[in-house]
Amino acid sequence: MKAERLHIVIKGCGAISPLGHDEESIAQSYSSGLPAFKTIVHKGTPTPIAALPEAAENQLQQLLQSNPNYKHLDRSVLMAVYAARQAAEQAGWLQQDFTDHDLGVNIGSSRGATGLFEHHLDAFQQNKLSSGSSPTTTLGNLSSWVAHAVNAGGAQISHSITCSTALMAVANAAAWLRAGMAKRFLAGGTEAPLTDFTIAQMKAVGIYSKLYDQPYPCQPYAITKQNTFVLGEGAGVFALELVSESDLKPRAIVVEAIGLGFEPIKSKTGISAEGLNFQKSMRHALSQLPEADQTIDLVITHSPGTIVGDAAELKAIQTVFSETIPAITTNKFLLGHTLGASGALSLQYAMFILNNQKFASFPYLTIITSPTSPYNYNRLLINAAGFGGNAASIILRLI
Repeated sequence: MKAERLHIVIKGCGAISPLGHDEESIAQSYSSGLPAFKTIVHKGTPTPIAALPEAAENQLQQLLQSNPNYKHLDRSVLMAVYAARQAAEQAGWLQQDFTDHDLGVNIGSSRGATGLFEHHLDAFQQNKLSSGSSPTTTLGNLSSWVAHAVNAGGAQISHSITCSTALMAVANAAAWLRAGMAKRFLAGGTEAPLTDFTIAQMKAVGIYSKLYDQPYPCQPYAITKQNTFVLGEGAGVFALELVSESDLKPRAIVVEAIGLGFEPIKSKTGISAEGLNFQKSMRHALSQLPEADQTIDLVITHSPGTIVGDAAELKAIQTVFSETIPAITTNKFLLGHTLGASGALSLQYAMFILNNQKFASFPYLTIITSPTSPYNYNRLLINAAGFGGNAASIILRLI
């Protein structure tokens, strides 16, 4: 007898970002298409960023006040805890006074505890370093604090693979689930990079947007040939479970395929003109689909708003899909680049599109497809890539 097919199902999703703090507020932001940027003065220069809005900040502060231990944690950890609790509650996994040994956690971050690290470095230079500097800045405290918050007693994994981090966390969770090493998994990414040093690093690379006085300072694929990278903050976490085909519920969203790609780096950022890492990750994902049904309805691109990066990804899409290029969109023009959390927020955007059958349009983009109606968006491919030559592609499907 043929074994029943098993699917990785997204049972719950939690997110907090410049677009909002829950499914309703974020959906409203995507529906309105209003950008979430503001301008600060960084080192004497007007600089666009995408920070949490007031309502989302209030939610984060309420979480901070709910546990005296939270006041010692980095902002990236707090956002991960917030998103993870939201995802676990939506999945029905949030239990009190019970440690679930079958529930694993994998939360990643590109930069980690940037805010606390800079704070403790200042204290070190003044000979006032506290005993909490090491445990609160180690990358491992991301997943351990999330595990505490949701009473997860399974694997607790933290990692960084730059801006592919969140998609790699989902890939890792899927591997654990399919291997039978866990029954449920919380996976995602978080980033709180709006600090002086991190912003300065991005400016030093020469990619930061100078369009602070425009509604859309981040303009992926725009006509104007200039770098328009803008930093944002946020976190996204997904509750994943392995479900048999017969137990799938209508309109379930499944992780249908996961592709990984890598290319030897030839520059500081590891981007080739052909986007070889993207080509490999997309082909790897597509190869896992049925040979007779490999149609992609929409690609959510990584597209950070850099001339070289955007062009490389577009070249990769054109190469892989040839004459049948799918619709293309991104969310960077609304919330900037959230580094290690960006893949998770793109996945959450994909879920919004699948559930609502629409996506935001952007008037300044030259190649991003405008929403067409009527059209059924049932299978989406989401890209992410990071410094070092890595890339990841995940295909979500609406059952």
